[in-house]
Parts: sequence; C-alpha cells; structure tokens
Amino acid sequence: MFKFLSVVVCLLLLGACAPTMDGEAPEALKPGVDASFAYAGDRVGHFGFGQDATSIQIAGWDIDVRPDGQGLPVGSGSVADGESLYEEQCAECHGSFGEGVGRYPLLAGGEGSLTDGRPTKTVGSYWPYTSTLYDYIYRAMPFTQPVSLSADETYALTAYVLYLNDLVDDDLVLDQDNLASIRLPNEANFGPDPRPDVANTRCMQNCRDPNLIKIVSEVVSEAPTTLPINERTAVQSQQHPGQATYDQYCSICHNVGVGGAPTLDDAANWGVRLSAGVDVLVSNAINGMSSASGVMPAKGGFVHLSDEQVKSSVLYMVENLAASQ
Repeated sequence: MFKFLSVVVCLLLLGACAPTMDGEAPEALKPGVDASFAYAGDRVGHFGFGQDATSIQIAGWDIDVRPDGQGLPVGSGSVADGESLYEEQCAECHGSFGEGVGRYPLLAGGEGSLTDGRPTKTVGSYWPYTSTLYDYIYRAMPFTQPVSLSADETYALTAYVLYLNDLVDDDLVLDQDNLASIRLPNEANFGPDPRPDVANTRCMQNCRDPNLIKIVSEVVSEAPTTLPINERTAVQSQQHPGQATYDQYCSICHNVGVGGAPTLDDAANWGVRLSAGVDVLVSNAINGMSSASGVMPAKGGFVHLSDEQVKSSVLYMVENLAASQ
C-alpha cells in the first residue's frame, strides 16, 4: 500500500516538473512565479479537473424564463390545443376547470380573496407573471413526467390556463413574442425586496451593556408526549409492511381517487381489478397501465421505489379492503 502511494506521488511530481511540448518550463515553475499550486496551465484557480461544459449541456440546464420573456424558446400553442392537452395531462390532478382535485392546487378562481383570512391563491388571483406559469409548467409538469412537454405543448397549456382564468380569449395563439405582454392581475403587488443585503457585524464601540438586557417573558410549553422506545417499536411492528409506502406515496391518489385510482373503500372498482388476480394487480402497479377506468403511472410516478415496496403497498391496500368488508 505504501509503495503504491509512493509511486503515485512520484508520478505526480514528475508530471508537475515535466517541460512543456516546446521544451520550456511550465509557467507555474518559471522563476518569480508562485509554484505553490500544482500546474494546470495558465488558468488561475483551475486545478486540471473536469472539462468545460458543452453548448448542448448548457442548453439542457438553461431553461429559465424571465418576466420580460427572455429565455422563451421559439414555438407557439393555441387555447384550443391546450384544452385537449390539459384534459389529457393535467385535469386528473387540477380538475377540468382548474378547480383542483383532492390536495392538488387550484389553478383558477380566487379573484379578490387575497385579503381574506384564507386566500385562494391561483394563477389569476395571485401569480405575478405569465412567464412564471410557462416556466413552471415546462420545468415541473406533468407531476410524474417533468420536462417531458415540448415548447409548443407548454405554450398551449399556458394559453389554456390563462383562458380558464378569463385572462385571454379562446382564439389566442401564444408564442415567444406575445407571452410577456399578457399581464396578470396581481403583478403590481409584487416588487423587489427593499431590505438591504447586509450581514450582522460585531459591535465594537458604544455597545449595550449585556447586564442591562433583561428577559421580560418567555414561552413555556409542555414537553411533547412520546411513547417509550419499547412501546413505539411494538406499535411499528403491528403495522403492515406496506403501510408506510402507501401513506407516503400511494395515498396521494388512492385517498381521493385521482385519475381513476380506487379508494380503499371502493369495493366495486377493486373487484374489477382483482378479477385478474393479485399478481396482475402488482405487475400493473410496478410497470404502469392505462385503461378506460383510469391511468396508473409506473410505480405511481415514484420510480425510486423498489418493486418489493410497491408490491407490499398493493398487498396492504388489498388486505385493508378485505378487512373493511
């Protein structure tokens, strides 16, 4: 091991001392030049690792859009095209009219509610810029397949969501030239943060005497009630092995029936699915399926889940259904 490290160090030193192709010493090793850094050409602060990003790599990350429209790609989409795309890609979570399904956010409505105790924040009532809508759809939607929409599809969906908020006419064709000209109602209530960007500094003179600082009140709260560790372990051991996966991931759709997903008390829909057998049900949950009764993305869109986690969650749902009958 020590011999190997010695060889590596020697090779590195030889590389640092080697002459350049034209026979001259590297710049870092010339007289009067600080040679405390390993030679890495003439680029200050560059240590010879990695490589410059290509234009294609940069383009893959450089997808942000500014409020003035800078960054928008070339393309276009109409309200009419957006309607069909919305029904196919968005309605199962956001509702056919932007009203939201279950815990998914509303996209339309809420005008005049921002001063209420519980304001309804939608594209039409709260969002600042049309570019924000385009940017978010392109980056994050659909929920299970972000960055899968083309520029034209994103323009079309943006146009349709604006139409749902009564901000544009139904014959609008949205593109990179007119998107920034469409202003949202709440834009004027957004602005730069006026607070200065400063860091706290230590007081060095005329500082307040810490002995004069008194605590006039304090928050007193009861200690949280927790189970002893042995009792917690006992409770956890009583849970079905698939319950944790269901609670964290599958419940998003199955608690409220998003996209045709049967709820745990929907015996009729589960009966149709179980008629093909539990193995088929598990396979569909892992690999995904689409039918007249609904859509199931592979692993519910959470592709990092293992096959065993998905299987355990399915068995939990089936056993929970049987127990409720």
